[in-house]
Amino acid sequence: MTDLGYKKYYSETSFKDKIKDRAQQAGTKVIYAALLLYYLMKDPLVPLTAKLTITAALGYFILPTDAIPDLAPLVGFSDDLGVLIFALNQIAEYITPEIKVKATQQLQHIFKNLKKEDIHELEQKVI
Repeated sequence: MTDLGYKKYYSETSFKDKIKDRAQQAGTKVIYAALLLYYLMKDPLVPLTAKLTITAALGYFILPTDAIPDLAPLVGFSDDLGVLIFALNQIAEYITPEIKVKATQQLQHIFKNLKKEDIHELEQKVI
């Protein structure tokens, strides 16, 4: 994955702001994928090469001007989801059960009405 300069847009603060401001609009799939990458980024066992992929994907997610504007109804986050899933597929070997638990717990905190079966379905679709 070439980052096309997107990694310069990633910071922990900008990521948290994007999640806080756009989670409901982005939906559970996008946010779950982003959270998985976020927690992978924080994992000291994930190598630098994988973290470069993560920062590029999360930078794209954070960037307000991307291929399909995030404010576009229904499709605004579809390109973000594609980039996030592509990155996850590239570094899937580093996704541990602990990373999934952290992402799931945060997802449940953001989406209060999320059911366990919804999370299982997300895991099947996202990873």
